[in-house]
Amino acid sequence: MPCTQEVRHFHLFCGLGGGAAGFNCGHARVGAMDAQFRCIGGVDSDPAAIADFGRLAGTPGTVLDMFDRDQYIAFHDAEPPGDWREAMPADIQAAAGGERPHIVFLSAPCKGFSGLLSQKRSTTDRYQALNRLTVRGMWLALEAWADDPPELFIFENVPRIANRGRPLLDSITAMLERYGYHVAETTHDCGEIGGLAQSRKRFLLVARHAEKVPPFLYEPVKRPLRAVGQVLGNMPLPGDELAGPMHRVPRLQWKTWVRLAFVEAGSDWRSLNRLAVEDGHLRDYLIMPEGRNGFLGVNDWEETVGTVAGASRPGNGKFSVADPRFNQSAKWKDGQAYGVRHWHGTAGAITSQKSPGQGSFAVADPRIDGVRHNNVFRIMPWAATSQAVTAGGGPTAGGLAVADPRGATAFAGKYQVTGFDESAGTVISGSTTGQGAFAVADPRPGLVRGKGSHYLTAGHYGVVPWSSSCGAVSASARQDNGSWSVADPRLPAATDKMVAVIRALDGTWHRPFTTLELAALQGLVDPAEQLELDGLNDSAWRERIGNAVPAPAAEAIAGVMGTTLLLAWAGETFALGSTPIWVRQVAAGLSLNQPDTRAAH
Repeated sequence: MPCTQEVRHFHLFCGLGGGAAGFNCGHARVGAMDAQFRCIGGVDSDPAAIADFGRLAGTPGTVLDMFDRDQYIAFHDAEPPGDWREAMPADIQAAAGGERPHIVFLSAPCKGFSGLLSQKRSTTDRYQALNRLTVRGMWLALEAWADDPPELFIFENVPRIANRGRPLLDSITAMLERYGYHVAETTHDCGEIGGLAQSRKRFLLVARHAEKVPPFLYEPVKRPLRAVGQVLGNMPLPGDELAGPMHRVPRLQWKTWVRLAFVEAGSDWRSLNRLAVEDGHLRDYLIMPEGRNGFLGVNDWEETVGTVAGASRPGNGKFSVADPRFNQSAKWKDGQAYGVRHWHGTAGAITSQKSPGQGSFAVADPRIDGVRHNNVFRIMPWAATSQAVTAGGGPTAGGLAVADPRGATAFAGKYQVTGFDESAGTVISGSTTGQGAFAVADPRPGLVRGKGSHYLTAGHYGVVPWSSSCGAVSASARQDNGSWSVADPRLPAATDKMVAVIRALDGTWHRPFTTLELAALQGLVDPAEQLELDGLNDSAWRERIGNAVPAPAAEAIAGVMGTTLLLAWAGETFALGSTPIWVRQVAAGLSLNQPDTRAAH
């Protein structure tokens, strides 16, 4: 008979709750037993992150500063306020609602270990105090449930912690072993674990209580990385108001937009160096690059992205995308007016609006130099020799027309145009342009009436000079139905901030990721859904998103942990798996009960 076993999980340094949301979605089944995951709480020092945690994890979080007094002073360079007190194990128990978790997930602050921070700054007192939170957080969790230890611990951080934080990791390992845990240090790509469109390599320290969990813990299954376009292609176009404020296009400096347009998709600012300058003159263009590796990087639509960081902006990494969809947007569709298609490209949908001014309904025809077009409608001088007489005797067949100076001939008047101030020739029965002087040079083109005359006289696509007045503003004033455009001399300065759409050399829009797109790449929101985070600040949103654990990766980890727990609760001591053992380097030792080594430490 089916049986459901509850798996409780708790999160220290929980952030906005990506890890908790992922664990809630975990799946595990052993025989007739199913695992049902439930979050019992989370702790973080950021009130905005805790507000997000409550929405994403479905359970209230707790705002708690986990610094000890010395760490607080070193980090803030000031004494703590009068009502401040050090967090103790009892506070962790209270944050979990008095319940005991089976799994504890720690995602400690990683700024001090990150490669984005210089080695010199990482050694300052401020960041060393932040780094020591890793040890204090683990101690608080172990002491909170020392009488009944959680079955599994997982500690997540940046890979560089294995070098910059080696003494701290050794302390954490010693603590865990003292409490009866076996420990393994590994590095995984969360993008492969969660099937994301980003490559996000992370350090994962995993510990299982040897007495409570005899079965091995196996690694999650790896999946192929997805392309950026597979995720973003299912989202509304950037700037769509229905997608909410998190999907607005960042306002960048004009020079940044121009630089992004010239960066090759899949590259970064270094591709600007390939814009040619010869003999002191521009052969292509000259755009001076600035910055470091990844600066102004543009991701190709069909490729994956790098790790989503806490400050994911074009100027500090590869956080833009070559979006091929901008011609689909109603907001930008006017950019197709007078569009010219590549000869080897495909055409857009053929619509009822097919003049060049209404879309990309022209083609760059490379055949203008072809032999068969030579001499079409060519007029031979009266004193020159003619071309070879061919079977095609019309003007379009070759140089078969002549500039005849003999006006007083039998052909006088053929296609003749009478001046507006001159008298006309005799009106005869065959009154067409090819039979006499029945055309006039009319200086009043605006007064000509006929089919389509309204389009010719209403000022469609009219441009008003900056120093002139415009006509009466109508209720339907648009650039395509009157003189509703202006010749604006105020070209943007290099540092003016704006949202610009520039068609790059590859025919796409090189633009920054929106905040909502970064959340989708992190797996925090389904591309077809909206996401609302606490506050109205994009920088704060991006920092919390970049610090989050990708929910799909956490879901995959929860699945293998849940399977191991179900095996242990079913009395199994060993099970084969299709993936490597997560603690491969000590696999033989983990299958045996080890003596209590706490006294030795």
